[in-house]
Amino acid sequence: MAISLFSFFSGVGLLDLGFEHDDLDYNVVFVNEYQKSFLNAYTFARLIHNTPPPIYGYHCCDINDFLNSDLAVLLQGHLQEQRNLNNIVGFIGGPPCPDFSVGGKNQGRDGKNGILAQSYVNLIVAQQPDFFIFENVHGLIKTAKHREYFDELKHTLRSAGYVISNTVLNSLSFGVPQDRDRVVMLGILNNNDRRNLPVIDDESLDFPWLRYAIVDAAAIKQLPWPTEQPYKENSRRIFHYPVPDFLTVQYWFTNNDVVNHPNGRDVFRVKAGREKMLQISEGDTSRKSFKRLHRWRYSPTAAYGNNEVHLHPYRTRRLSVAEAMAIQSLPSWFCLPEDMSLTHKFKVIGNGVPYLMALGIARAVNDLLHEMFQLVNE
Repeated sequence: MAISLFSFFSGVGLLDLGFEHDDLDYNVVFVNEYQKSFLNAYTFARLIHNTPPPIYGYHCCDINDFLNSDLAVLLQGHLQEQRNLNNIVGFIGGPPCPDFSVGGKNQGRDGKNGILAQSYVNLIVAQQPDFFIFENVHGLIKTAKHREYFDELKHTLRSAGYVISNTVLNSLSFGVPQDRDRVVMLGILNNNDRRNLPVIDDESLDFPWLRYAIVDAAAIKQLPWPTEQPYKENSRRIFHYPVPDFLTVQYWFTNNDVVNHPNGRDVFRVKAGREKMLQISEGDTSRKSFKRLHRWRYSPTAAYGNNEVHLHPYRTRRLSVAEAMAIQSLPSWFCLPEDMSLTHKFKVIGNGVPYLMALGIARAVNDLLHEMFQLVNE
């Protein structure tokens, strides 16, 4: 069984990367991203890893172009070709989220990014893929205003024939050294006449979101993690805490060899504020900005926009791009092109889905699709 993926709002492809794992049945056949520098970085990362390009190419344009132009017909043709090959067709994507983020503009559906969630849903309804993945920030359901919008999106999808399962996942559950919540929704086209699937409903789609989780995030956060300690530049601190070391930033810094990583020197230089940095304790992440990570603790959400600055645990500087990628649990081979701006490097990494979380979702969806089609074949 081949599963053909059409990727939207792809960024540098952190969500896609989980679905590209060798032991899974997915094939990314189409990639769409609006920001050209992000798309260039997507192609660069796949090139250095010898990943074949998508058969339908890279598309640098607004997602609405696939609703209101000749590109809609082109996309429909690609989907039909995959259906003719008897492949399962899926859409994956996470619309830009600053309008729903707690630290963002909070404009919701009225923001220029917030409306793109509706565009993604409209595209799903128009093209009717066999399944879709939708992911976004926790803020999308955290306030009544945003939750109402999310419920409307789900109602639209259900009315178009999709069975829905959605949840909030914390990246710690999947071994990511970061406390990050994401809203994730899976939709399966119900009573799909192309597939002869049985009729199902939302209650019967009991999707095992945590099937590939390795820890209980809530329980992990209750462990006696180290708190604040006086900052000492270039200091050493031995790990002696009753917590899993694989969820600490230092474990991942070492694992990814961030010092020698191609993006290890990509860091914003602080011209002013060095004296302020020296006063911030290791592990003090309580402030809005200038949070200093603790080497033997997980990171807060890796969000590097809106003037939020994360400091290295024992260096008097901000985090490097390589360190940010390690906190996102990216494999050590993954890197960004040298000519990409620092601002875009941090933005595209901070906006992405943590790799190990994406992999856990991809594996669970892969299992579900196998189970459904085995049921039909019987």
